[in-house]
Amino acid sequence: MADKNNLIVYCEYEDGKVADVSLELLTKGRQLADKLGIKLEAVVAGDKLEGIEQQILPYGVDTVYKFEDSRLYPYTSLPHSSILINLFKEIQPRIAFMGATSIGRDLGPRVSSALHSGLTADCTSLEIGDYTDAKTGTEYKDLLYQIRPAFGGNIVATIVNPECRPQMATVREGVMKKEAVDSNYKGDIIDKEVNKYASPEDFVVEIIDRHVEKSKVNLKGSPIVVAGGYGVGSKENFDLLYKLADTLGAEVGASRAAVDAGWADHDRQIGQTGVTVRPKLYIACGISGQIQHIAGMQESSIIISVNSDPDAPINTIADYVITGKIEDVLPKLIKYYKKNSK
Repeated sequence: MADKNNLIVYCEYEDGKVADVSLELLTKGRQLADKLGIKLEAVVAGDKLEGIEQQILPYGVDTVYKFEDSRLYPYTSLPHSSILINLFKEIQPRIAFMGATSIGRDLGPRVSSALHSGLTADCTSLEIGDYTDAKTGTEYKDLLYQIRPAFGGNIVATIVNPECRPQMATVREGVMKKEAVDSNYKGDIIDKEVNKYASPEDFVVEIIDRHVEKSKVNLKGSPIVVAGGYGVGSKENFDLLYKLADTLGAEVGASRAAVDAGWADHDRQIGQTGVTVRPKLYIACGISGQIQHIAGMQESSIIISVNSDPDAPINTIADYVITGKIEDVLPKLIKYYKKNSK
């Protein structure tokens, strides 16, 4: 199958701003498009899109497809799905990315199902490589490797889509780096007529009132994260993490096991099914280090592991390991820091 077409990213747009996850995907998209020798494209659908190109083009985008209509904001499933399905039928992209957000999780399956293309959700890595079908011996060049943990995180699976197009993947916010390539990058802006891509029936659902509650927890923006796992042992011990975090000016995070145990709220969950963080300092308390958790914090500059198990998997990626019980170690850390920061 000769692939000649381009790579496209669906850009989420709200309150005059393109979502970080979309810009992260444009950064990755530019790298992959360069490797394949193809163009990077973006599609944005919404209202009040003037000036959108200044946010998107610096990421090395060659073409921006703009669908501007007051009915496209706030997001609803039907018109956005129709726009992408019909645009993709027209331009036949080779690869398509979107964020694994509430919007991307709604949109991705609808589009891939309509186009019979397949979709890999929650990828932690995206690469280009070759593949040989073991049954037929057919060789495929330059496929998208869609990489994600599988089987409860016991393995990392590489998924390929040899025949169907586009090769579609969703990625969570924070997994990829966000990097503009050139503030003066020149790309084409193509204004598209919404009514040619979406039908009047797509707009039957009208949002009368919308309330979006922002999370009070700022894990992504915190330079220091103190995170606890199931090994913390109890809710009382988890309170020690909050005391340490207060002392250091840090934010508290948790592994999925600690959240499931009821010791922390879900918005503090770090990992494949939570947020991805890249703090300067990550203190992992009683965290064994399952692959899903590692996926959410491995880019931290310095990792300190506090664990009673000297063989905990997380210790292999930690810069410093303190072997001991949380209730013994954390009060000492608090005391030592207070004494030395005066």
